[in-house]
Amino acid sequence: MNPEMFLTRRSAALILLGAASTATAVARLRSPAEPDPEPERAAGADPDSFEETYLGRRVRGIRSPGEAGTWQVTVDGRPLHLMRRADGTYLSMVDHYDSYASPLAAARGAVAELGDQALRTHEGRPGPARDRKV
Repeated sequence: MNPEMFLTRRSAALILLGAASTATAVARLRSPAEPDPEPERAAGADPDSFEETYLGRRVRGIRSPGEAGTWQVTVDGRPLHLMRRADGTYLSMVDHYDSYASPLAAARGAVAELGDQALRTHEGRPGPARDRKV
């Protein structure tokens, strides 16, 4: 047997490192683009509410009176449950692995995660569309 035919530990480690780097680069190229960061608020905008169309979905939110950090948020008229974390960030029941700086950012993250799907109730059925003023 020719000893030059065998890989050394160093060359094997370099080959594995190169394969891992290539796999990571391919995964990043295939992942969807991140949603645009939250635009600056217009002067005079109410900091206790928001309403916008994001990725074709109607997102509305209003701060609940008397309760610090509690928001009522809807996506296309269906309620989106948000929770406030101990560090002051928010998460949604749709996208509960990521934290967001504001309720609007959490709603946008949920919309991006939903894609074309509708929000569902806790029983797993599509929730009723509501015309609540939020």
